[in-house]
Amino acid sequence: MPQILPDFSASVKLKYVKLGYQYLVNHILTFLLIPVMAGILIEVLRMGPEEMVGNVKSLRLDTVQILCSSFVIVFVSTVYFMSKPRSIYLVDYACHKPPATCRVPFATFKEHSRLILKDSPKSVDFQIRMLERSGLGEETCLPPAIHYIPPTPTMASAWGEAEVVIFSALDSLFQKTNLNPKDIDILIVNCSLFSPTPSLSAMIVNKYKLRSNIKSFNLSGMGCSAGVIPIDLARDLLQVVPNSNAVVVSTEIITPNYYQGDERAMLLPNCLFRMGGAAILLSNKKREKGRAKYKLVHVVRTHKGSDDKAYKCVFEQEDDQGKVGIRLSKDLTVIAGEALKSNITTMGPLVLPASEQLLFLFTLIGRKIFNPKWKPYIPDFKQAFEHFCIHAGGRAVIDELQKNLQLSAEHVEASRMTLHRFGNTSSSSLWYELNYIEVKGRMKKGDRVWQIGFGSGFKCNSAVWKCNRTIRTPSDGPWQECIDRYPVHIPEIVKL
Repeated sequence: MPQILPDFSASVKLKYVKLGYQYLVNHILTFLLIPVMAGILIEVLRMGPEEMVGNVKSLRLDTVQILCSSFVIVFVSTVYFMSKPRSIYLVDYACHKPPATCRVPFATFKEHSRLILKDSPKSVDFQIRMLERSGLGEETCLPPAIHYIPPTPTMASAWGEAEVVIFSALDSLFQKTNLNPKDIDILIVNCSLFSPTPSLSAMIVNKYKLRSNIKSFNLSGMGCSAGVIPIDLARDLLQVVPNSNAVVVSTEIITPNYYQGDERAMLLPNCLFRMGGAAILLSNKKREKGRAKYKLVHVVRTHKGSDDKAYKCVFEQEDDQGKVGIRLSKDLTVIAGEALKSNITTMGPLVLPASEQLLFLFTLIGRKIFNPKWKPYIPDFKQAFEHFCIHAGGRAVIDELQKNLQLSAEHVEASRMTLHRFGNTSSSSLWYELNYIEVKGRMKKGDRVWQIGFGSGFKCNSAVWKCNRTIRTPSDGPWQECIDRYPVHIPEIVKL
């Protein structure tokens, strides 16, 4: 049948209606205050000089009242500024770039899998199918010990990987920031699976001869979301230790954790996890504000460990043959989605503009009172952030978050390209993604960045940063030699 009424969506540009609504609601206080202030100014201008003097005298303020009022104002102002949290600045950071000798092209991975698992061809085929769909590229890297056939995951080789990754990132950080290691007041290292004695933080103290009164921490067993946890810890410490520098090191040592069995749920990490690490300099010194790249705005941490299903979805254990590996549950993406919902429930009121919060509230009330079948309103987080750094844990995780948060391809580009170039580097992946955005020249002053990490436990942790200054395209870093090739098209399946 012919259409009698015109198509409303085509005849009215709803995009501009929505923009007008957002602008009106987000600036409602300004719109209300302007006429009030204008009215007061007009009344003041109508008064003559004598009338104004008379009004002031009618207040009958004596010297004692003026002094008491001044004291109260000074006291309240002092308490306010003394209790105000210290600003935490991210001065700079550096990421480890694995050497080309550690590359694992698809052909190498395929050949090594067949040689290592020669008695289990089905496991080899499974790994190859997973790699074809993983979203990884040809330049991801594994540590030298994994290149042997069979792999040699000794303690000495694990220490060797830790020294290469951590020291290279720290050396680069010290060079970029001109930081003297003696000026480090707080040191935090996170590495989930490799927790030796002495600790990795002690290894750094020994290498750089740090001060004897340094506050050092070594975090382990906290999974891929641990990249945000030391940021939260550093923030709390910098609130109580004035005029201090904190260095955070995030990494995952792959060498002792390469699974050589044939359980499929434990073979998947072999296809995803790769070498990587990052070192970050945080400071609460006011003089660092001028050169700092970012200011920390929020940290929100969500832990779903009280639920058994979530607790066991990423679990280190032995298989039937006594071989240790990480078991990934098939429900991982669903559990990650639930953890994200809990996280954004807390994050939303902190960052979303009033227009989005009102729409969410009205929809919630409508579903409760009028019709439970109403589609729930998903807040538009693009109104709160210009950039998103989603943990490059795997293609499925990125796809799920892109869908749930209604993000564009450009918003998840940094995550997809990091997964393609470096693989899943665990807790440090967020910093490779941030560096990708910077190298692309997209980071401007005032831009807001949302880092989202997922990890065992099960946890969803996120951090919000605000860009302090327009960042020039870095001339060094892990993307230096390959950024011109990115972004690249990543097919659904790469046939091997």
